[in-house]
Amino acid sequence: MRSARIRSRIFKVAAGVSAVSPLFVLLFLAIVLINDAWPAFRFQGFSFYSGITWNMGNMYANNTIIHNGVQGSPGATFGILPFIVGTLASSLIAIIIAVPISLLSAFALVYKVPPSLVKWISPIVELLAGIPSVVYGLWGILVLAPAIANLIGPWLSHLGHFIPYLAGPVGSGFGLLTSGIVLAVMIIPIITATSRDLLMQVPHLPIEGARALGMTSFESVRHVAMPLARRGIIGAVILGWGRALGETMAVLMVSGNAMNYLPANLYSPISTMASTIASLLDSAMTDYTMLSIHALALIAVTLLLISMITNLFARLLVQVGRRDIGTEV
Repeated sequence: MRSARIRSRIFKVAAGVSAVSPLFVLLFLAIVLINDAWPAFRFQGFSFYSGITWNMGNMYANNTIIHNGVQGSPGATFGILPFIVGTLASSLIAIIIAVPISLLSAFALVYKVPPSLVKWISPIVELLAGIPSVVYGLWGILVLAPAIANLIGPWLSHLGHFIPYLAGPVGSGFGLLTSGIVLAVMIIPIITATSRDLLMQVPHLPIEGARALGMTSFESVRHVAMPLARRGIIGAVILGWGRALGETMAVLMVSGNAMNYLPANLYSPISTMASTIASLLDSAMTDYTMLSIHALALIAVTLLLISMITNLFARLLVQVGRRDIGTEV
């Protein structure tokens, strides 16, 4: 009996430690990044977010510059506005493309596809979310970028008379549009799977009642299922958006890795915050003042904050959506 109580206490302690460990890991990560990023913020100030020039300076010079008590290489200046714009623009394109496809797929899996096929199709949809991002990036290099350069881009550029952002040179195909499409393909499984799970919790009786009153399949989904699951579906979309914001390798492979200018059109090369950290980390390690490392850490803090807010808000909406559905039931 005594040994059973001891095992129970050990289990409770182990379970409690395991439950709170992700929070402590997150806090530790945030503290380390903020501490490492603070010198860069002192050096650059708020122009870090409004400037468009990223220059690590002459890292091989014998002399250094000191600004606000922080040492840096001569000519060093850090502005990440192009990276912020690239991150937001590519993820916005991904959302515009992915949301209709994801929602239609979720509706089809729940209301149209026979159950015998759903049990085969649903795991495939979830499997797509587990494919390594480098595989999507390679697909973007070999298939999507040439298609953008030779087929899709020239066709879209003809619409530049009506939508100016579509006009201009298409280039090599590596840029904003390619990045957005690759991200869309990557987040479709996330939005689809989450939306499907929410729609499966919607009671069938109101749907069947709507059909009995003469509504079409689209009308019953639009006016009955969607209002019940709306908040959760919005949360699923934001969850996919958060995934797109933090993607690194796939975007790095197809974005064109542009520096120090804002995208002029839909086909312009870009860089995102995550891909910039990956591409510049090696060269930043050669900065003897360590200011470049601090600047990359400040990008990481910014991205971490955006991703945390996005994911927490999305999960809150998903939980509220499930609770709304349960209340209706």
